[in-house]
Amino acid sequence: MKQRHNLLPLFSSTSDEWPTPQLLFDALNSEFGFTLDPCATAANAKCSRYFDRAQDGLSQNWGHETVFMNPPYGKAIGLWMAKAYHSAQAGAVVVCLVPARTDARWWHRYAMRGEIRLLCGRVRFVGGKHAAPFPSAIIVFRPPTFSLQSA
Repeated sequence: MKQRHNLLPLFSSTSDEWPTPQLLFDALNSEFGFTLDPCATAANAKCSRYFDRAQDGLSQNWGHETVFMNPPYGKAIGLWMAKAYHSAQAGAVVVCLVPARTDARWWHRYAMRGEIRLLCGRVRFVGGKHAAPFPSAIIVFRPPTFSLQSA
């Protein structure tokens, strides 16, 4: 019982923001070439074009951008995943770093419609003393016109 009590702080957070490790971003950026970070602050933006909370990335048009999205991990994550999916349907490429919450409604409604890359081990987010207390996944949403076949 005492051991369980000691683990409780690992499963809580005072913030819903988990800044992306630079090495993980760099690996994905080398593959995708991101142009927009819609869930950023001036301090942790991964792209020169970004939206912060005041600009509200959910209400912005992501157009035909190549988007890196590490959304807030709170209750609104379903809204962010919906935005990512629908933005891809409209022409954007959206790469999402999210907790692998396979039991969540948003996972089944949206994540399972994308390319799922499960990460081995736990991500150590910027500023964290320890790795995350949850597994993570990369979800890639592409436009309906995407094809691996060359023209």
